[in-house]
Amino acid sequence: MQRPGTTLLVIDDDDQVRHSIAIHLEQCGFEVLQASRAQDGLSLVMSQHPELVLCDLQISDMSGFELLEQLGERGPDMPVIVLSADGVMSDVVQALRLGASDYLIRPQDDLEVLEHAVRRSLDRARLRNENQRIRERLELANHELENHLRELRDDQAAGRQVQLNMLPPTPWDSGEFFFEHRIIPSLYLSGDFVDYFRISDTQLGFYLADVSGHGASSAFVTVLLKFMTTRLLYEQRKQKEEGPISFQPSDVLGHINRSLISCKLGKHVTMLGGVIDEAQQTLTYSIGGHLPLPVLVADGKAQYLQGKGRPVGLFDDAEYENHQLPLPPTFSLTLCSDGVLDCVEGTTLKEKEDRLPALVEQAGANMQTFMQLLGLEQAKVMPDDISVLLLSRKPE
Repeated sequence: MQRPGTTLLVIDDDDQVRHSIAIHLEQCGFEVLQASRAQDGLSLVMSQHPELVLCDLQISDMSGFELLEQLGERGPDMPVIVLSADGVMSDVVQALRLGASDYLIRPQDDLEVLEHAVRRSLDRARLRNENQRIRERLELANHELENHLRELRDDQAAGRQVQLNMLPPTPWDSGEFFFEHRIIPSLYLSGDFVDYFRISDTQLGFYLADVSGHGASSAFVTVLLKFMTTRLLYEQRKQKEEGPISFQPSDVLGHINRSLISCKLGKHVTMLGGVIDEAQQTLTYSIGGHLPLPVLVADGKAQYLQGKGRPVGLFDDAEYENHQLPLPPTFSLTLCSDGVLDCVEGTTLKEKEDRLPALVEQAGANMQTFMQLLGLEQAKVMPDDISVLLLSRKPE
């Protein structure tokens, strides 16, 4: 169905043909402007800004090719469909060379062909414009990342600020879901990183990553993680203009795994990534060698989610599995880096892991309470980076 408010302009000095085209397109849901002279059509382009122009190649007051050139100057991104009483190949080539999006023989007998050409040209133009906007944002992000990496090498203070700027806002809510995070670096820069973002109108994505090592070299990898996930989202969005997109956590981990190996940085990452489908009310997640596992609290009880997988950036043949579960009406999900276990009571790793769900349950989806239970309410020097990502469904 044609979205409302789409304006077309028909330029043709044959009144009967022009009216016939305009009436048919109006019946298809378009708003149609008409001009019998090229100069009048150019004036309407400047004043009314139609989304598409249909023009006759043989018009009385101006050469059709000259009209095409002037339309291109006034609206370089505006698609133009050329209509002609004959299909001379040299005219077709010249019209397309001058920027025409399509070339049709005058459609007196089959106006449905014209309607199809109009919709196709509009779809192409909108997709091209959207891709251009995404490309510009990506180029801007790439430019900013390059500047940020330069600052990291020159000044740790600037590097710390860059890392903070890349982190998502906290707290952050989108729809009925609430996100919050805390990161405590063991050094000035952190090898832990979290992110959450909207993928589409009905999808939310998030991940927590723990880069091997500490300091600037590990922080550098968190910048790459941000870039790689942004680039992957852009590539998926480019393939589909609207609606949900195929942004599977296992694909993200696989993409990062291949990229880190090819970069030969000598760094690997343990990761947890997930996608919330708001329409289906499901959580799909994938695990890349990360411990502790996410802790889900529902109906007042806390338990680890299940799953396993190899660390990201170590093995060429690593494969990652998606796990899916329905989202309870009320729940919270807590993701932690392994540095959190240094703050949990216990003499062995297993004792600490067994104790963690009880602390999460006791915190009651409250980040401040959880940090207090870990003894992290005040800044202190820790042997390892610590990160916590808490997401929950907002109460009705």
